[in-house]
This record gives sequence, C-alpha cells and structure tokens, in this order.
Amino acid sequence: MEMYRLFVALHLLGSAVWVGGHLVLSLSVLPRALRLRSPAIVQEFEEGFERIGIPSLLLQVATGLWLAYFRLPDVASWFFPSSQQAAFILVKLALLTATVALAAHARLRIIPKLDSANLRFLAYHVAAVLQAAGIVEVEHEHPLRVRLRSRVR
Repeated sequence: MEMYRLFVALHLLGSAVWVGGHLVLSLSVLPRALRLRSPAIVQEFEEGFERIGIPSLLLQVATGLWLAYFRLPDVASWFFPSSQQAAFILVKLALLTATVALAAHARLRIIPKLDSANLRFLAYHVAAVLQAAGIVEVEHEHPLRVRLRSRVR
C-alpha cells in the first residue's frame, strides 16, 4: 500500500505542475501576449515551463499507467471494459491520449510557428489541454479514501 500512496503522490505532483503551468499560461501569460500581440511573451514562458512541464506530463503518464495496473491488472480489459473500473480507466486513457496529442501538437507545430496571427489559436489549444487534464484529475481517487477503505476490509 505504501508504493500505491507514493505513486498517487507523484501522480498528483505531476498534475499540479502540468495543470498549474497551463493555468498560469491561460490566466496571465496569454492574455498579456494577446493584448500586446506579442508571441515572444508566450515563447519565453514556454522555454521555462518546458523544462518542468514535459517531465511532469511524463511522470503523470508513467504513474497513471502503474496506478491503473494496480487497480486492474488485466490490461486487455482496459480496452474492452466489462466493469465500471475498466470503463473509468478507458476514459482516462482516452483523455490522456488527447492531452499528450495536444502537448505534442503545441510543442512541434504551434510554438515553433507562433506569431501574432495565431496567438488566439494557441489560447483555444491551451483551453482544450486544461479541459482534458481537468476532467482526468477531477475523477482521480483521493489517497485518504483508499486508506480508509483498506481498513474496512
């Protein structure tokens, strides 16, 4: 159970960095860049955030897969759900795939070609990342509830 708690804590830490960085981007950096029509503001933020943002996303992927396996070791059932737990994992995997695809698209396509004309597109893109990440993390089970349940068994 200690390993489970460690992985939940790491997963939540990665989530806090990933979502928190995108909140700063969407609530502070992007509005200023849009107002001034300055992609350099976003590019400067991205250079700094990328060093911790991408590792935090990779941490979420690794710990999330481990947590899913811990909950349901039959990996095949993740893709053909016959239980509520398997359906939950499938939804999280779909949202994870969307989040990773959006992150890769931003990093490889949008940021390198960022200019004042496509700043608004980046804003919509960031909103989509926050939606996918928010839905994934809001549904995550809290470690305290796991501990309380484990004592009941």
